[in-house]
Amino acid sequence: MPKVVANGSHGPAPQDDCKGASRGRSWGLLVTAGVGGTLVALYGVVLPFVTPALRRVCLPFVPATSTQIQNVLKMLENRSGSLVDIGSGDGRIVIAAAKMGFKAVGYELNPWLVWYSRYRAWRDGVHHNTRFFISDLWKKGAQENFMALSGRTQALECLVSFSCYTNVVVFGVPQMEI
Repeated sequence: MPKVVANGSHGPAPQDDCKGASRGRSWGLLVTAGVGGTLVALYGVVLPFVTPALRRVCLPFVPATSTQIQNVLKMLENRSGSLVDIGSGDGRIVIAAAKMGFKAVGYELNPWLVWYSRYRAWRDGVHHNTRFFISDLWKKGAQENFMALSGRTQALECLVSFSCYTNVVVFGVPQMEI
């Protein structure tokens, strides 16, 4: 038998209606928080990959192919010492050189790629022979260092110094031409 409410209409009691509305609002807040949290996480992951494209000098991440890695390793045969990879990306060359016995260091602008490189070095068991740094070589100081490395100036008073490395790897893209 239906309930009769004070105003004479049939329907749920006012308290029952409030509980249902409260439950609906809770789900709405939960869905909104979930979507918002997902968007913030996505923004945090995508931002480091997108920002290099928005710079004055666009420097895209282009992973080294296995042929390129083999060519670098072939050039390193009968050589020793330390190695630096400028713009190391995901660390493929640094890790391959460390497997050959080099003390290898990589400099990269993208922090996600640096963290991934450190993980890969650990996974491959060469983390004791590798180091990866987050560095923007286009900022004053580091850019002068890069120019000194390429023989364009004698200034080596920079934040990052490559003079201590016996082997230097740089893969250029047209955007890097100075």
